[in-house]
Amino acid sequence: MDSLTITTTGANIATSGTSARVPIPPAQSGEIPRYIRVIATAAAHIKMGTSTVTAVAADLMVQPADSVNLVVPRGITHIAAIQDTAAGTVNIVPLEDC
Repeated sequence: MDSLTITTTGANIATSGTSARVPIPPAQSGEIPRYIRVIATAAAHIKMGTSTVTAVAADLMVQPADSVNLVVPRGITHIAAIQDTAAGTVNIVPLEDC
């Protein structure tokens, strides 16, 4: 397993039946990171976009106690999440030097 460098505080989204969004947390440089790691405590659907992004049930599912590493395309500033069947927390952290 490759090591990951995480040096800054991430962001949490409390999921419910309504989509919620947060800005993608900045890397140590203060800029939007090139990669993020997303972890969920309960199954949730996520989607990256701008300040108006909304997640729906057909978007990428993150399973509980699992994680996904994602590339953040240029122009993307926010991430949204919505619960699958139960409320939980989605944690987003910026990855450094990837």
